[in-house]
Amino acid sequence: MSYIGILAKKEIKGYFNSLSAYIILVVFLLISGWFFASPLFLNNQADLRSLFGIIPIVFLFFIPAITMGLISREKNSGTIELLTTFPIKDSEIVMGKFWSSLGLIVVGLIFTLVHLITIMTLGKNIDYGAIFCGYLGLVLLGAVYSAIGIFSSSLTNNQIVAFIISFFIVFVLFILQYSLFFLPSYIVGFFQYLSIGYHFSNISRGVIDTRNLVYFISLIVLFLRFSVIALESRKWK
Repeated sequence: MSYIGILAKKEIKGYFNSLSAYIILVVFLLISGWFFASPLFLNNQADLRSLFGIIPIVFLFFIPAITMGLISREKNSGTIELLTTFPIKDSEIVMGKFWSSLGLIVVGLIFTLVHLITIMTLGKNIDYGAIFCGYLGLVLLGAVYSAIGIFSSSLTNNQIVAFIISFFIVFVLFILQYSLFFLPSYIVGFFQYLSIGYHFSNISRGVIDTRNLVYFISLIVLFLRFSVIALESRKWK
């Protein structure tokens, strides 16, 4: 097993050896369950559109919370220096942390499949293509937020500061789509492309465009690269 796999496995075990992962997952599932069940019981409407609408908002808090300590905790305890005594590259440390956080996000999303099973049980017509695209969009969104969270965690040894930095960045990317009305028309297109909600909504509607995929992958690579640079900067001091 590669060092990336070993580190990812170690982090995932760390998540589930403490109460924090269970608390975060339970809160996440309760919120997503509420927004799925409310239209079902109030309007007799059973679909996953409300779920795909609320989860990106929950991610604004959920993902910074699970990534804030991934590197900052190591810095604060000094174990980041211990890791460097092994033949592990900084990029491998970052990737191990990234895959562990994305793994926890995917676990949370897998639990939400119970809502899909509920719809199937009710005999509703299901557009499986749209559902697949919706979940693909959520995984990509989670991957971007994870990369941002790891970058924020690499900047400081304080977990609360890491959470605030991460939340600020993802909130700005999220809120851009709601700010377009206040911008001059000649720059709307530019800021619309920067908006993560614009690309997510395209994918969640079932439109898998290479421009949307390039956007998500570019942000993931960019912030993971920033994280590696932030880790390497300790060697320059």
